[in-house]
Amino acid sequence: MNNLTDQQKGSLLAFVAVMFITPDSLFIRLSNIDTWGLVFYRGIIPFFTVFFGMLLIYKLDFFKILFISGYHGIIYVATFSITNITFVVSIQNTNVANTLVMIATAPMLSAILGAIFLKEPPDKKTLISIIITFISIIYIFFDSIKLGNFYGDILGFITAIGLAVGAVTIRSAKSKNLVPAAVIGKLLVATFALFFIESFALIEKDLIIVPLMCILCVAIPFVLVTIAPRFIPAAEVNLFFLLETIIGPLWVWLVIKEQPSMETLQGGAVIVATIAIHSFLKLKNSSTRHN
Repeated sequence: MNNLTDQQKGSLLAFVAVMFITPDSLFIRLSNIDTWGLVFYRGIIPFFTVFFGMLLIYKLDFFKILFISGYHGIIYVATFSITNITFVVSIQNTNVANTLVMIATAPMLSAILGAIFLKEPPDKKTLISIIITFISIIYIFFDSIKLGNFYGDILGFITAIGLAVGAVTIRSAKSKNLVPAAVIGKLLVATFALFFIESFALIEKDLIIVPLMCILCVAIPFVLVTIAPRFIPAAEVNLFFLLETIIGPLWVWLVIKEQPSMETLQGGAVIVATIAIHSFLKLKNSSTRHN
């Protein structure tokens, strides 16, 4: 990793993280445990996995890093906790494709928030991409109202806002390590779920699905996604989540034959294409400048 540029390090971390995340929606669909039981395990298993890993690496410095993260750490704990809950509840109340299309808007939301809070104004290309993206979302929302999936879609969009706020927070706290804050966020998620959980029992296939999902699709990626924005801009990290928007519904369709509506496919295709073209042009410009 030492002989890689910051751009390469950040891109590699984000890519690996998203590859681990892609089967996540499928695992949520395949599990039989109730929503809050699922939220609890998705909080507590990654919390212990990463917490013990962090203690081995940082020893008691873990707590020092946590406290010096200051208000950035508090914002990150809050957004991280909210997105972890809204994502699961969204997947269970709408098509997987709808949730992931909503999450695909995170790069554009990051660009808007970056302009407001980091004084990184979006260029003309980004502004055009933001407008196209949001017209596509409105198109999908209208379809969801007809299908009765509106609640799940709104939660998917809240997840995207949370991801954007989190990414911009990491970007504005470049020198700080926010992984400990994310670990505390996981503990908060599990604690919140305790108030609503109906059963802790994991039976039959859930005994394999839930722990596997929590480690592979949650614990490993969340460490990588928290580190990546220290090397590349927040909006760029979120661009890798476009892969999840494409591959995630594919897993679900192949295994359980859940098909998204035509409107979701159309709107999603426009969003993914817009953001992919936008990122390609941005990366091309930055590599031209560096040469």
